[in-house]
Amino acid sequence: MKTNRILTMAQAISEGISQEMTRDSNVFVMGEDVGSYGGIFGATGGLLDKFGKDRIMDTPISETAFIGTATGAAAAGLRPIVELMFVDFFGVCMDQIYNHLAKNTYMSGGHVSLPVVITTAIGGGYGDAAQHSQCLYSIFAHMPGIKVVVPSNAYDAKGLMVQAIRDNNPVIFMYHKGIMGLPWMAFFEGSSNAVPEDLYVLPFGKANFVTEGSDITIVTISQMVQKAVLAAKVLEEQSIHAEVIDLRTLVPMDTESVLKSVRKTGRLLIVDEDYLGFGLSGEISAVIAENLDSISLKAPIKRLAVPNVPIPYSRPLEQFVIPQVSNIVLAAQELMVKKMALLEAQ
Repeated sequence: MKTNRILTMAQAISEGISQEMTRDSNVFVMGEDVGSYGGIFGATGGLLDKFGKDRIMDTPISETAFIGTATGAAAAGLRPIVELMFVDFFGVCMDQIYNHLAKNTYMSGGHVSLPVVITTAIGGGYGDAAQHSQCLYSIFAHMPGIKVVVPSNAYDAKGLMVQAIRDNNPVIFMYHKGIMGLPWMAFFEGSSNAVPEDLYVLPFGKANFVTEGSDITIVTISQMVQKAVLAAKVLEEQSIHAEVIDLRTLVPMDTESVLKSVRKTGRLLIVDEDYLGFGLSGEISAVIAENLDSISLKAPIKRLAVPNVPIPYSRPLEQFVIPQVSNIVLAAQELMVKKMALLEAQ
């Protein structure tokens, strides 16, 4: 067993899929460019050579067709992995996802299982404009019947992918393009890390305490984890000890870990690359508000997310709307100032 290999997220996802395909002949992959190209973000690299065209199937550009096909295949007993190239394209196949895949187990009285994994790329930061740069995971988290997985690093990505494939419910597995380890899109090295060669599973609904801290809790997911860790290092130099929590999955969400941390620190900053309105940051804020009887907040909750505007093509504008390390540092500093002002007022 090799435990010290450093893999990119793309390599880890592909390895997890490969090992599950070897273990279970019912698992197959379909989607645009998943075979000959290995997926445009590398998530299915090398699988065609190993498993052939019968199990790694390139499809026409018809999201409704191949997600509908995956739903039918799952109902017949197979375990499809189907790639929606960019999450921004979900609009053309939303009926298949929302009205069929997410609901048919419930509508069948539990007699039909639909173990489909939808993989899809999220996130901006590289100038791909408004139709290729969104996260949108809150939309899927709002749908009953579908689990939402958003890893931030290679180790988590492999374990969560294996769990997704084995889960008997529909799962959408969302990977940020900027942390896949692609040579032409490498922003944050922290996403590539040691990945065991052996097969392993990470359970859904279990957050990761990336850094320990006593002054402020920073809750986030996906690429924002990398930025939050860098911000925490800057804050540490200022004697502000930040606890960074990586949620890993939105559905199910590990609210207990968030509550535990906020009870300790008394301060909460939520950092999100999805839109501010009606999203992850609002949901977590509501969880804290509903538990104020057991939490002593030292400052108001602060949310840092993308304002409710389309992602700009212009790099300066894009960098402005997407939270950056400097924004996280400033937001944390503001929370500490509010705490100090509160103490002085007392």
